[in-house]
Order: sequence, then structure tokens, then C-alpha cells
Amino acid sequence: MKWLENLIYNINGNGFKRLLVIVLTIIALLLSILMLPTKMVKARMLPGKSTNTYSIYVDTPTGSSIVQTKATTDCVLDILRGENEVINAEVFLGQGSPLDYAGLVKGSTLKQGENVAEIVVNLTDKHTRDEASFLMVKRLRPIIQSRCKLQEETNIKMIEQPAGPPTLASIVVEVYADSEKSIRDISLKVANILKQTDGLVDVDIMQDEIYTKYELIADAQKISKSGISISQLNNILYLAFEGMKIAVKNSQNSPDQVPIFLVLSDETKELKGSSKKMLEAKLSSLRLMNNKGMMVPFNELVSVKEAKNSPTIFSKNLRKMANVLAETDMVSQLYPLLDAREKMIEVFSKDYEVIKVPGITTKMFDLTLVDKKSGEEILLSWDGEMKVSLDTFRDLGGAFIAALVLIFLLLVIYYKSFAISGIILGGSFLSIIGVLIGHFIANLFTSETFFLTATSLIGFIALMGISSRNSLLLIDFAKSLMKDKGMEKRRAIAVATATRATPIFLTAIAIILGSALLATDPVFGGLGVALISGTIAAVVVSLLFVPVLMYKTKAV
Repeated sequence: MKWLENLIYNINGNGFKRLLVIVLTIIALLLSILMLPTKMVKARMLPGKSTNTYSIYVDTPTGSSIVQTKATTDCVLDILRGENEVINAEVFLGQGSPLDYAGLVKGSTLKQGENVAEIVVNLTDKHTRDEASFLMVKRLRPIIQSRCKLQEETNIKMIEQPAGPPTLASIVVEVYADSEKSIRDISLKVANILKQTDGLVDVDIMQDEIYTKYELIADAQKISKSGISISQLNNILYLAFEGMKIAVKNSQNSPDQVPIFLVLSDETKELKGSSKKMLEAKLSSLRLMNNKGMMVPFNELVSVKEAKNSPTIFSKNLRKMANVLAETDMVSQLYPLLDAREKMIEVFSKDYEVIKVPGITTKMFDLTLVDKKSGEEILLSWDGEMKVSLDTFRDLGGAFIAALVLIFLLLVIYYKSFAISGIILGGSFLSIIGVLIGHFIANLFTSETFFLTATSLIGFIALMGISSRNSLLLIDFAKSLMKDKGMEKRRAIAVATATRATPIFLTAIAIILGSALLATDPVFGGLGVALISGTIAAVVVSLLFVPVLMYKTKAV
């Protein structure tokens, strides 16, 4: 490659051209790194993964009947019936679905009650449909939530199978305090802030609601005098509101006896309201026959007492807490976190002294709130997939720094020169230019956001060895030409660059072709793009930037 030899020879012979190459390289590095804070390239641990199923969690207001919950699920099913890619849907009323990967830590199997339900949606094979499951969820979420919230406080969440480790939610804010009232008040304020944050959906508080219930207190003295038994009281209550087994039927098609239930009509069972007077009126219509054949009104044997429910107490690390959950809508978790955190600092500063937790770990995003009046301390700690993402990027960053240090030490031992080791290391790091630009270009040609992921950073770390190898080839060959053939330094660097360009190009082509299949993978696409674009940048740096630095280094 005579043209490359002449190019390098001419650049090294002109001080302005050498300076221009160095300045342009530094500018390219700075501009590429600026793509991260300007959101031209967005970071996320793993992108969305298309699967053949997803779930819909339905939480109607506390105290809702199974009929009201079913009306909500029926509305959702009507919308799903219009989707050609939906094969079928399974509805679990009053409970969660059998344990799956997504529900492993979300606690879906622990759900129980008339106000909860889960719908498992089964899709056609992901390899035969055009729309990915996470894109379908993004499209259907606003439609379902706008049409099917038949009651004001109904919460409908679309739950996808996670591409990485299962977590409680994309973003989790853990609220710790000694007072349950403080936990509830702060949790509500945090949830409202998350609802107003762009990119966050399905905001929910993992906490039981406080509501009024009515207890029926049996009067033992009146019951004994009336000739009514306790079992009669229980039976008529079950009959009036739930239904009860009154007989069995034998069947040739079943090895066991089939129970026969007596259930009153829905209109008869339904209360006209939720007040104490309505319940007492309903009870007064019930009659019991005593052992003398006389009819005794039910309400004369019991008294109705108002009481508050006993909510579940959640704790972690021996401290009372509540979780505020939110999912991200096809965006990175980091940017909504920063926006919501700044808004929380602004809102809570009015009544609390806000203290930022120091440090460089993921705990640095935590906030401690000190009540200005009572002095009570409340901790807001961030968790969920967001924390896993930050931990992953932190660990990969540590691995990258460790790789740099080890490579540098090995090179110093081999060359006995800090300058040459610095040139090789600097050239290796510059492959980040290609990695970031490659992700920016890939994002232009994809329908959804192409994130810089954990697999992208793995590809960047792998490029360190490839880039170092290219620089080693040039430096060793140039030094051998100067030592064995007595070639002048400027000419030796140019000849070495031109001679070693062919094996460098062949290596790069092999990496690019081998990574092309990875680039189309939904999870490992970041790794493929990082290897392809990073390799291209490494070749340019090795054949242009490194020879310029070599010429000004006395150790070569």
C-alpha cells in the first residue's frame, strides 16, 4: 500500500498536519462522548425482548366485588380479540397466574381477593410476526387503560417478560420510616411525582389500602334465648352472600360426588350501598327458624360494628417500608430517575430537609428526608431494574479500568517504556468513538430506540485487545526496520504502517463479518454493533493516529 506509506510519511514530515490529526481525533472523542449526556445515544442494561406471551395485572379498588373485577377483565379481552397476533388469553379471577419468570419476584402468585385478576396473553410465534411483543404492549397500554378503567382507582398494568434478571419493576422507590402514616403520605407523593415523569407508566404503590369494614358481633345471650344455633347464623350468611352446598349428586362421568350449590340471584345478594344502614337493612330481611318453628330476624341476634382493616406490614432490613413501582415505556431507566429525583428534591424541600446520600455507588441517588417539625427521618432508596442497570455498568466500568491497568503494566514490562505503553493504551481507548457513533447510526435505522447496553460494553472491553494488537504490530515492525535495516525513523514508521495494514484490514473484516449476525439479535445487537463500529474505529486509529504519536516519541 504505497499510497498509505506516502500519506503517513507526508503527515509526519509536517508539524501542522500532525497537530491536525491529533486535534481532530480528540474532537471526535469529545463529540462521541457528548452523545451520552445529550441523549443522542441512550444507555440501558438490556433492550426489550420479544416473547410469545405477556401478562396484564388488574387491580380494582379495594372492596370491589368479583363481578366488578370481571367487568374490567371482559373489557380488556374485548380489545385483545381485535388483535390478529393474539392466539388466546387466560383469565385468573381473584388470584394471580401460576408462577412464571416475570412473576417470580413480582409476587403475582401471592395475589388473592375479589379485587385482583391476571390475564395471560399468548401470542403467535415471535419469529413469524412483524410486531415485537414489547411494541404491542406499548401500543395497547394507553388503549386498555383509557377504555377499561371502569372504576376511578382501577390500576391496569402491562407486564412483559424481562430480557435480563427478574426485578420487582423497572424503577422501585423504597420508602422507609418509623411511622406508617409517614410511609403512606410520602408514598402517595412519590407516586404522584412518578406519574408526572415522562417515560414512566404503570405507577403503583405496593401497599394495602385503608378502608372501613363492618364486623358482625353475635349476641350469645340473645342467641341462646331465641333457640338459634351459631351454625344457623353462619349458614344463612353464606347463603345470602356467597352460596352454600346443600346436597351432592353422583355422576358416571366423575369418580367423586358432585356438590350442588344453592346460590341466590345477583340482585338479591347485592347491597344498594356500602353504608352501615344498608347492611343493617339487608340483615333485617333475613329470617331464621328456631326450634319452636318461629321466625327470628337476623339483625336482632347480631350487632354491626365499624372497624378499620388490618393492612399488611412490609419490612426490609428490619425497617417498615413500602414500595412505589413504575415501569419504563421503551426508554432507559436512568433519565426518568434523574428527572423524578430532581422533582422530589424540589417538592419535599418545602416540608423536609433533603439530604443527598454521598458516595459513588447506586446509593448516591438515595435521599434522606428530615421533617422540619418533628425531626422524623424518612429514607427514599432506589431499586429495581434501574439499580441492576447501574450496578452492571459500574461493574463493567470497573472491569474496563482493570483491563486498562493490566494491559498498561504488561506493555511497560515488555517495552520498558511508559511512553510507548501510553500510545498503545490511548489508541485502544479511542475505539469508544466507533462504538458510540455506531450506536447512533444504528438508532437511525431501527423503529425502536437502539440502546447502549451491557453487551455493548462487553464488546468495547473485547476491542481493547484487538486495538492493542494492531498498535503492537506497527511499533514492533517499525523498531525492527530501524534496528535491523538502519532505516530512518520517519520512513520506518511509514513502511511499517503500509506493510502491516493488510493483516490489520483482514483481521477487521473477519471481526465485522463474524459480528454481522449478532447485530440483528434483539439482546446481543449492542455487542455486534460495538464490535463492528469499534473495529472500524480501531483500524483508523491504528493506521493514522498511532503512527503520528510514534514519530514524536523518543522511545521508538
